[in-house]
Amino acid sequence: MTLAPVENPYLAGNHAPVDVETTSYDLAVTGALPPELDGRYLRIGPNAIGTQDAVRYHPFAGAGMVHGIRLRDGVAQWYRNRWVRTPRTAQALGEEQVLGATTALHDTANTHVIRHDGKLMAVSEAGALPVVLDEQLATVSYNDFEGKLPRGYAAHSKRDPVTGELFAVTYSSAETGGQLVVVGADGAVSSVERIELDDRPMIHDTALTANHVVIYDLPVTFSMDIAMRGSFPYGWEDGRRARIGLMPRRGTNADIRWFEIDPCYVYHTANAYEDGDRVVLEAFRHERVFDTMKWRPLETAPVLWRWTFDLGTGRVHSGQIDDVAGEFPRIDERLIGGRHRYSYGVALHADDIGNLGGHGIVKYDRDSGSSQVHDFGSGRYAGEAVFVPRGLDSAEDDGWLLTLVHDGERDRTDLVVLDAGTLSAEPVAVVHLPVRVPAGFHGDWFPTLG
Repeated sequence: MTLAPVENPYLAGNHAPVDVETTSYDLAVTGALPPELDGRYLRIGPNAIGTQDAVRYHPFAGAGMVHGIRLRDGVAQWYRNRWVRTPRTAQALGEEQVLGATTALHDTANTHVIRHDGKLMAVSEAGALPVVLDEQLATVSYNDFEGKLPRGYAAHSKRDPVTGELFAVTYSSAETGGQLVVVGADGAVSSVERIELDDRPMIHDTALTANHVVIYDLPVTFSMDIAMRGSFPYGWEDGRRARIGLMPRRGTNADIRWFEIDPCYVYHTANAYEDGDRVVLEAFRHERVFDTMKWRPLETAPVLWRWTFDLGTGRVHSGQIDDVAGEFPRIDERLIGGRHRYSYGVALHADDIGNLGGHGIVKYDRDSGSSQVHDFGSGRYAGEAVFVPRGLDSAEDDGWLLTLVHDGERDRTDLVVLDAGTLSAEPVAVVHLPVRVPAGFHGDWFPTLG
């Protein structure tokens, strides 16, 4: 009997990798790019190299590729894409290694691009070190923060908009528990505090308030059985408790207040803030993930959810905020840790579930309780939308949303600039890229320094 070949959805369609690094100048633009946009839009995601085992390949473990578009003076000056040359990727490309040996558990760098203390870094989680990139997206070095990160960093961190400090909850599949790592505005690690946990949960994100750091302890954990089969080693654990911890910014493990919640999973936080003796957390809630389909990051439609933790009574109240399914939340990052009004996400139809993108961008208004969707139309799929304020003192939604949109008919990708205030049907500008950018994870807008 001949078995039918396995079709892995993350090796096909717009999830399929591209096999060429491209540099292109003077990109075509429809509309008018705002002259205030002076910097680079960068986005990272998995981009497998060579033939992959369709049964075992998982996008969370794919080789990372960074995509960048340089905007200045109303012109799209260039697009380029570059693999992050971790040792494993350099070997697969047949190149000499750029990076040296490391004590980190693995060398994946495919989840987010951040900049801190002037260093541009590609980051991942579960025991991976940040990789420093130069202005042209070439791989430069590992950054272990002067030996303070022997087990790696985190996929997501939160920067205090006032102090410039960077807060992250790190973990490794090699050991139980995690750590709260605080990096000062000067790029030096100022504190590392141990977080005691029963086993090895997957902690993808965190949240920051004026006085607390949010810690997720949810039922997606490391599984040796799955790891021995050569697959992505995390899975849903039925019966495991779900809880969210509030750790004082300068506290220890003993100071964490834990709140039991209904079983679920959270990849991404929109924001958290304090309201008197209460802490309010908003994030996209998944009923479960990595359960019936081990290779799919999404199994059910995630919805924007609010948990309110009462520090006085120890009780938690929670509920769904809106009916529009979504993921990849972002806010105006000048408001991280404070009360926000607007958040943005990728809007998901039922047939978007399982994809690393959706049919549109949704804007949630927490004051009015309403939402608005910019739909890109049939065959067009958007990734995470990044908010860029018009100026340092502009209003919360006075600015633009930048997102990459794949056009299935042309099999090309555009950088689309939307007016965040109106989310009108007509984009402010569309930068036409010469290639397809595979569906990916996260990125940001990096204004020109100096």
